[in-house]
Amino acid sequence: MKNIEFLRQPSPDADPSDPLDSAIAQDLKDTLAANRDDCVGMAANMIGEHRRIIAFVDADLGGAITVMFNPRITATSGSYDTTEGCLSLDGERPVQRFERIEVDYITRRGRAQHATFTGFTAQIIQHEIDHCDGIII
Repeated sequence: MKNIEFLRQPSPDADPSDPLDSAIAQDLKDTLAANRDDCVGMAANMIGEHRRIIAFVDADLGGAITVMFNPRITATSGSYDTTEGCLSLDGERPVQRFERIEVDYITRRGRAQHATFTGFTAQIIQHEIDHCDGIII
């Protein structure tokens, strides 16, 4: 999805027990898997769905695709400047990220989680949460 007006709209929370939201999460995971050569993370609005769901390649889990419902960053440390690309945009843009983040989210099974991520995985999650918030790099 390259519709900037659509992508700038914050996404409402999602419910993993809702069949529609569950189907969106599976579609998001499948779409990321199909685009894995060009992409390491996606938010639901990138596939045309305004729901607060992200999927990302988790290097800490051997490259498995992780899905999060309603992710929110609760703590950060280690600010740095970098550049990022996005399937929704052409080229790369400068952005500020954090080396370490803590995230509250809900799993696909409906369990509340709090986890810490670092390095490139943390960067991917921050990019996708920005999408959920309607922030485009």
